[in-house]
Amino acid sequence: MFSSYFKSEKWRIWAYGGLFLIIVSVAIQTYLSLLITYWYKEFYDLLQEASKHSLDEFWAGIRKFLYIAMPYVIIAVLTNFYAKHWIFRWREALTFSYLQRWRNCEKDIEGSSQRIQEDIYRLAQTYEYLGVKFLRAIMTLIVFIGPLWKLSTAVQIPILKSIPGSLVFIAFITSVGGIIISWFVGIKLPKLEYNIQKTEAAFRKELVFAEEDKKNYAKPEKIHTLFETLRTSFYRIYLHYGYFEVWSNSFSQFMVIIPFMLMGTGIFTGAVTLGTLMQASSIFDRVRESFSVFIDNWTKITELRSIYIRLDEFEQNIAYGKYAQNGAKNIP
Repeated sequence: MFSSYFKSEKWRIWAYGGLFLIIVSVAIQTYLSLLITYWYKEFYDLLQEASKHSLDEFWAGIRKFLYIAMPYVIIAVLTNFYAKHWIFRWREALTFSYLQRWRNCEKDIEGSSQRIQEDIYRLAQTYEYLGVKFLRAIMTLIVFIGPLWKLSTAVQIPILKSIPGSLVFIAFITSVGGIIISWFVGIKLPKLEYNIQKTEAAFRKELVFAEEDKKNYAKPEKIHTLFETLRTSFYRIYLHYGYFEVWSNSFSQFMVIIPFMLMGTGIFTGAVTLGTLMQASSIFDRVRESFSVFIDNWTKITELRSIYIRLDEFEQNIAYGKYAQNGAKNIP
């Protein structure tokens, strides 16, 4: 799945050159995000002491935000646009690699058309979505951990106040704990997603054959049986996604208030300014989201795992059919 793009002479420049450009672009976006968190501190401190400042300073703060935010928006849009082209070329490389090997394989492989067309398409879409997410998470951790470490000195809880970088450790520990719990809560999801894809493939195959021969295919009893299986599979996965979303949404909402619980009392004693609290909240949330990128995207990861299983099976079947055709007894 990777060698057809990253090891191909035809696609090498696109694969590595394009990846480099995406990394640089995401790094610039992350730096601009950091500048926005510093703007939070300045602007909210200004609002907290509005009587000491003028309207000109207020509007100067608004303009400063726009100078940072608008380049971020433009770069983000261009990055997403370019990433789509980059990932489509990966899909093209993988599609024609599979086609060439599949045409030389005499073995009948279940759902070949779906795997070559739909599964590769979905794989590319999921890689595009998750790839940029994970890259941003890594960049965010590199850029934001330092500022969050420094802001940990503003924590007001006595036990945590004496621990250097306490906010970083709290973000890491809670996120790792969340990932572990999410793994157990959603442990059945990949298999259920895989079963749905197989049932959908069988259902669609029956309908495709019926386009040419309605007498022998898509008979009511066969369609009814296939759809009943499909319905059962979907109802089961709806149930499992339901309680997983209860957990994930509850976890995300609880994490929002943690910085306020740890630092908010300092507002009343004067130990912490409103700007510092809002900056810490923003940075903590970004670092926590980076640590929790697996939790926040568990549905997509589940989909990717099920697609990967199907394509991996397809690759193995292609290899088996090829060697069987050549009369080999053992497949290396």
